[in-house]
Order: sequence, then structure tokens, then C-alpha cells
Amino acid sequence: MARIRTFIGIDIGDDIRAKAVALQERLSRTGAKVKWVESHNLHVSLIFLGEIDDRDLVAVCRAVEDAAGREAPFALRLGGVGAFPTPRRPKILWAGISEGIEPLRRLHRGLETRLLDLGVYRKEERGYTPHLTLGRVKSDSDGFPLAQELPKLLTWDGGQTAVHQVLFFSSELGKDGPEYTVLARGELGGRNK
Repeated sequence: MARIRTFIGIDIGDDIRAKAVALQERLSRTGAKVKWVESHNLHVSLIFLGEIDDRDLVAVCRAVEDAAGREAPFALRLGGVGAFPTPRRPKILWAGISEGIEPLRRLHRGLETRLLDLGVYRKEERGYTPHLTLGRVKSDSDGFPLAQELPKLLTWDGGQTAVHQVLFFSSELGKDGPEYTVLARGELGGRNK
């Protein structure tokens, strides 16, 4: 039995992707050392499952399809830039979600319930905060120039896309970073909850 590293997320579309890459380039000009998320890997995460048994893949695919089918298509807009744990001590740089937060939260809750029932997911202690991860800061000293730049980006507009699918990905770690493969697509449908 093989174990596969997996997560569930939303594609951000080409227009948002281009704006996010331009934002990464702007932040890189601070000179801070950051491990940037590759442009083709940019996505909004709904749930990180970690490693699951390959025998559970079909059940997770069904859970993704079922949860997605209960949510209507919606608009997703990115806006604002921040950092975890705080903008003054950035470790993870992110772009915020300014439109589509509630549908993302409903999808997260629906997926979480189904995946807990399947026994393939452990509920996280921190609440779900929808965002787009841009990069991970390599050291505390690299956070200082970024902390100066982040307040200038509170009104950054990352654009909008229509969301029609929830994607179930595998993530294989390679020497050049992770490679994501779509294992299943759950079409949004808006059926009765």
C-alpha cells in the first residue's frame, strides 16, 4: 500500500496568477531571501491532507465531488497582502481574499466533515483563513525588509476569477520543489445542502 501526499484547493486562473507573480517579483526586489511558490503551483488551499493511503483516494475523490456539488459557482477576488504570523515578523507571505471568502469557508466545512468521517483528516486547531501563499521567508533577518514593504500593499488588487471547480491534488516533492498533479475535479453545482 502506497502513501500519497495530498491536498484540496482552488485554481486561481491565469489573470490572478500573472498579478501574483508580478507581486512576488516586487517583493523579491527587497533583497529578502524567500522560497517563492512556483507560478504553476499557485492555488488557494481548502484542506491539506498530508499523506493518505492510496486505497482512500477514491473515497476522497467522491467527498470532493459531493462537497463541490453543494456549492454554487462563485467569484474569487484577491486583495491585500500580509504575512503569518504577523506582517512585522513575516514567515509566510500571502495575498488575501477580498471576495469569495464565505463560499470558500462553506467548502472547507463541507470537506472537513466528509474527510473526518472517512478518517483521512485530523481537524486543525487554528481556524481556516482563506489566502494565497506566495512564499516562505528563509530567515528572521530576511523578514525585516519585507516588513517595511508589506504596509504599502494593503490595497493591492490581485484581480478576479470565476470558480467552477474544487481540485484534489497529489504533491510529489522533487529536487526543484513540489510537483502537483490533479487527481480529481469536483464541479460546483449549487445543489441543496
